[in-house]
Amino acid sequence: MSDNHHQHERGHQDREDRWKHNGVRVIKGDQLDPNTAQTPGMYRQAAINHARVSAQKIWAGTVAIEPNAKTGVHHHGPLESVIFVVRGKARMRWGDRLEYVAEAGPGDFIYVPPYVPHQEINADPENPLQCVLVRSDNEAVVVNITDVEPVEKPEEVYWVDPIHKHPH
Repeated sequence: MSDNHHQHERGHQDREDRWKHNGVRVIKGDQLDPNTAQTPGMYRQAAINHARVSAQKIWAGTVAIEPNAKTGVHHHGPLESVIFVVRGKARMRWGDRLEYVAEAGPGDFIYVPPYVPHQEINADPENPLQCVLVRSDNEAVVVNITDVEPVEKPEEVYWVDPIHKHPH
């Protein structure tokens, strides 16, 4: 065999090893990473991020929000977010004065465009809201808007997590 053939075989083996370890990844539901800031009223776990799978442009994970939890008014800068409702009832309010409202239930997707002022609400006073969250960057961006009074004033348990800080 020629040296060329051996080099070709080595190159093929290198590619196989690279794809085997750096190709498609399956993150099992019972292997999500709770090693993130936890706060009363919610439980957040990362599935796909830079630290776990070297994701460059997206973040995905789960969030469980206690009954009646609400965020303050905010937007996520240039990020796009997608929320998939697994269980429960989510209410979203958005607009300059939060004048628009929509609700989503199990199986529904919610899309939040860049820079849209909004408030996220668990619309069920008795049951947790369980969602899958995907956002367009690993870097969390939250811009709190303090000059808009929420239509549903945040009270009781806040929807607070590493990117949704407790309103002041």
